[in-house]
Amino acid sequence: MSEPVRIRTQRTIIRLLDVEEAELLRRYRVENREHLGPWEPLRTESHFSLEGARLTIEAGLEAARADRGYPFVVLSPDSGEMIASLTFGNVVRGVFQACHLGYGISHRHEGQGYMYEALDAAVRYAFGPLDFHRVMANYIPRNERSARLLDRLGFEKEGYAKRYLKIDGLWEDHVLTAKVRAEG
Repeated sequence: MSEPVRIRTQRTIIRLLDVEEAELLRRYRVENREHLGPWEPLRTESHFSLEGARLTIEAGLEAARADRGYPFVVLSPDSGEMIASLTFGNVVRGVFQACHLGYGISHRHEGQGYMYEALDAAVRYAFGPLDFHRVMANYIPRNERSARLLDRLGFEKEGYAKRYLKIDGLWEDHVLTAKVRAEG
């Protein structure tokens, strides 16, 4: 990525964070620790520190430069508040041209359409400038909100994986979904 990505939606800006913005990420993590905990891996205390946020941003910028992953954040129009995160990770090029999508939204913005708005724009970007053929997204079966969101975005169920990821300290089953770029 040569120049910084800025995807604008009606109510948000989607982009990578700069290292100087580590406090935004730290605040988001701390404020949403309990809200996101059941859907994420167990986190160490350093994850919630300013240095942990700084290291995450540095690693994310390097991943984007190397075309290995794109850890975008969803920000308010003035970039003063982090609303959500979305990551195109595990990038595989060559004959696959695919990635995994992960996302989370702050408890204060849940249920207001922000995640749909951001993911709709981001997936279009993934199929456009990032040139992916397939975006995969998996969810824990009891996460009905994610099931509905991915269905609304056009992701199709492709399978079911037993004890797929260790989430909040437990090996959780996941429903496997994907969206494939329309040919044309």
